[in-house]
Amino acid sequence: MSTYDYVIVGGGTAGSVIASRLTEDPEVTVALIEGGPSDVDRPEVLTLRRWLGLLGGELDYDYPTTEQPRGNSHIRHSRAKVLGGCSSHNTLISFKPLPSDWDEWEAGGAEGWGAAAMDPYFGKLRNNIVPVGEQDRNDIARDFIAAAKDALDVPEVDGFNKRPFHEGVGFFDLSYHPETNKRSSASVAYLHPHIEAGDRPNLHILLETWAFRLQLEGARATGVHVRGKDGQERLIRAGREVLVCAGAVDTPRLLMHSGIGPRQDLEALGLPVAHDLPGVGENLLDHPESVIVWETDGPIPDNSAMDSDAGLFLRRDPESAGPDLMFHFYQIPFTDNPERLGYERPPHGVSLTPNIPKPRSRGRLYLTSPDPAVKPALDFRYFTDEDDYDGRTLVDGIKAARRVAETEPFAGWLRREVCPGPGVTSDEDISEYARKVAHTVYHPAGTCRMGAADDELAVVDPLLRIRGLEGIRIADASVFPTMPAVNPMIGVLMVGERAADLIRDDRSGGPASTTSTSTPGATSTSTSGATSTSTPGATSAANTSSKTTTTTNPTTTAPGGVA
Repeated sequence: MSTYDYVIVGGGTAGSVIASRLTEDPEVTVALIEGGPSDVDRPEVLTLRRWLGLLGGELDYDYPTTEQPRGNSHIRHSRAKVLGGCSSHNTLISFKPLPSDWDEWEAGGAEGWGAAAMDPYFGKLRNNIVPVGEQDRNDIARDFIAAAKDALDVPEVDGFNKRPFHEGVGFFDLSYHPETNKRSSASVAYLHPHIEAGDRPNLHILLETWAFRLQLEGARATGVHVRGKDGQERLIRAGREVLVCAGAVDTPRLLMHSGIGPRQDLEALGLPVAHDLPGVGENLLDHPESVIVWETDGPIPDNSAMDSDAGLFLRRDPESAGPDLMFHFYQIPFTDNPERLGYERPPHGVSLTPNIPKPRSRGRLYLTSPDPAVKPALDFRYFTDEDDYDGRTLVDGIKAARRVAETEPFAGWLRREVCPGPGVTSDEDISEYARKVAHTVYHPAGTCRMGAADDELAVVDPLLRIRGLEGIRIADASVFPTMPAVNPMIGVLMVGERAADLIRDDRSGGPASTTSTSTPGATSTSTSGATSTSTPGATSAANTSSKTTTTTNPTTTAPGGVA
């Protein structure tokens, strides 16, 4: 058994940041547990424009969605099984969360997470966040921007991260290197320099290693049980803290299989209850979006960063704190879901995807089996909000998209509207189409949300500590109380940066050293039976290398392992 100061579960977007930051101190030892392989020397991962080929493949945990009575029940939620997590798997669209997003968190009980405190973390990020390169700005995307600006009376935005915005159209900022189309993912920016230089002997990266249960001794987390590809199980002990960064799906899943979650649900599956925490798995959020597709008059220019390089934001409600309707402009005919309704993919085409920045529907993630290898159920309850705000947002989006398509110079590229088609005009028919073909942009969040001491469904406090337990924090999209209005990856990176600061403050006796708050009515009993004592600062006997250690203990064949 190996012991480290900190054991991080998940080498993804936030986990990469925290591992890198904590090991800046050579006296601190860190084990980073990653369910997938390395992304080093894997061009299919590191080349941004190849992202579509990763969906549903060997590096994707590929979670299904439960039956959605008002939405699309065929949605698959990609979760990356590779170092860097979803930042090694997604389009790397990079928005600093808007001030209104952070302030909403603080107003809801996440004290210290307002815009004034969080905005500086954007400047600390190591990722190469730049506008889409000139060589990647093709003519049809430029003409879409010009048409949207005129049709919808919105400003053209040159750099969405320069200042807060409510509306605008323009090319995105991306975390990439334009000259090579190489990703600047969390792993590339925060881990690769140390892997290549071998300058972090205090950082051990355990690849293809599946974390399936937390070790609890009373009310304290002391380690993580992992399984290698060869089936061998072992316990990785944490002398100081366990940091769970497995994402909005696998973090609550790991907690519940460790006996941390809603008592009634755990007992129904025969799982011993170590800590009754009813908010685990609740508040499941996403950014659902629909699609409108046009056939173009022949091929479109091939130059692009990742085939969705530009976007549009609208604010329909002047009282909204930020944008309330977003579009990604896809330079491909995105017809995967419409084809189920009988639509055909045109030989050449483009798409606009009306997206709900601040969705009001809330879902739930829950276990269906006591076997950790069985995937959890994801019930997003799409379009179930009481006033149908989410559904109406998509209707407004289809209508706005049609106005852009009627406007030059974009209109000159288009031959016909393929789906929903010009015959679908009533709000009722547009809504039915838009909900049935809705898809995800892979932004699950909120399942272990942060909140105030009197919030019974909050899983972590504002210092990211699991309420009622010691020696364990969560830092990933699962702690989001509400969804940012923009693509959330940069927000997750910033959560990672702040988490590293909170941990270091706690270690030094700084402002983060107060006692974790217990959840009202929660109980805590040990289920492990383990009694050995961890010594803070103790290191593995193997931790004597002069280089960053990367170990492969493969578990890629285990369904739904932690990424």
